[in-house]
Amino acid sequence: MTSHDAPGTAIVTGASSGIGWEYATRLAARGWGLVLVARRAERLDVLAEEALNKGAAAVEALVADLGSPDDLAHVVERASGTDVDLVVNNAGINGYGPFAEVDPALLTRVVNVNVVALTALTRAAVPGMLTRGRGAMINVASLLAFAGDLPPDPLPWRAVYAGTKGYAVTFTRTLAAELAGSPVRVQVVCPGLTATEFHLGAGDTPVGGERRVHDEGGMPAADVVTASLAGLDAGEVVCVPGLTDAGVVARLAEAELNLRAGAGSRMAPRYGDG
Repeated sequence: MTSHDAPGTAIVTGASSGIGWEYATRLAARGWGLVLVARRAERLDVLAEEALNKGAAAVEALVADLGSPDDLAHVVERASGTDVDLVVNNAGINGYGPFAEVDPALLTRVVNVNVVALTALTRAAVPGMLTRGRGAMINVASLLAFAGDLPPDPLPWRAVYAGTKGYAVTFTRTLAAELAGSPVRVQVVCPGLTATEFHLGAGDTPVGGERRVHDEGGMPAADVVTASLAGLDAGEVVCVPGLTDAGVVARLAEAELNLRAGAGSRMAPRYGDG
């Protein structure tokens, strides 16, 4: 399945701004039916009207906080529907701040939205896609998944956020390998800094007011989505919209294979006490 196949229904989470909004309007223009998921009802109403004007076959708006188990269960039920051919797991919050100082409740929300919801929605959708012989999953991660030991400033304080995005990358790549040869495509998108409102809040409460862009700027969200959909059509599992040398991803896999050489039964000599 590609993003240009005969459209079914696409679920887009985090649809009320930024990258999610762009996925929704782009898919609408291709004739997809849409299920739009976000916390801000008024934003979803505006997006639904725009999507219909652009050609969406139908639009459903699900006002939901994916950090809430009850709300997530409602969206999971919809994702298991027999009409769902694409799920874009875009919803995410950052919880930025020094790890020892961030409210533990906020960090729990980061994990629930960025990891638990993504996993649950994928698990809800994939079995039906396999049965029907078509479908795709797009998980939106971040280049911060690869930021590891790089210090904050200019990068944010991000231990938990980067960890959740690392999960999204590893989960997607491993699932893609598991589903290789099946009709279901799986992709993880890893943008760098993107021109959205993402940095205007930590994620504990929705950003209010009209849609806007944070002062840091970055790649236009439209370009992120263009790269993602083109990459999906090309069979890319890892899409890095700003990466010119696509061979970097293959070299990453090679480096990981070298690390796996440490899976032997004997300890490396450098750890010996002699």
